[in-house]
Amino acid sequence: MAKLYFHYSTMNAGKSAVLLQAAHNYRERGMEPYLLTAHFADRAGAGQIESRIGIKAVADTFTTSENLFAKIEARLAEGPVACIFVDESQFMSEQQVWDLARVVDDLGVPVMCYGLRVDFQGKLFPGSATLLALADEMREVRTICHCGKRATMVIRQDAEGRTMADGAQVQVGGNETYVSLCRRHWRAAMADA
Repeated sequence: MAKLYFHYSTMNAGKSAVLLQAAHNYRERGMEPYLLTAHFADRAGAGQIESRIGIKAVADTFTTSENLFAKIEARLAEGPVACIFVDESQFMSEQQVWDLARVVDDLGVPVMCYGLRVDFQGKLFPGSATLLALADEMREVRTICHCGKRATMVIRQDAEGRTMADGAQVQVGGNETYVSLCRRHWRAAMADA
């Protein structure tokens, strides 16, 4: 039975690596996955999902205004898809998460979403909030804070390494911009910002 999955974490936990490994497993068994990522999440280049450990794959892209049900239905018309993988799922709109729920319910295809739960200010992303409400199963991809505790939060830093308390919710970046922390160390860093 198809389900909607949400694999969430903070930055640098290996979400994209987990996604790429799962997609590889489908291919090894002769089943075709369909990979999607946000169009502006282009650290690895347009239409690429890449892990920080160096593995990558080509993916179709989506904009926040696109109807994902229609996009996936069109892809299914081209041939069978065993599973849909969505990277950077925090960037989806509420409606797009509902589109994915319809894919699961009406088309019978499992959908596995991978993304951030909260932004650098500790606020839920719209896509993540809706996934937390609608997902059939949720799994945390864990990473650790510098103190060894589980990291659940992330700070954004400027070019000089200072913690930023304000700014746009979306800013594509990597290790040079974001640091994953436990809640206690995130609170300390944000108080200094």
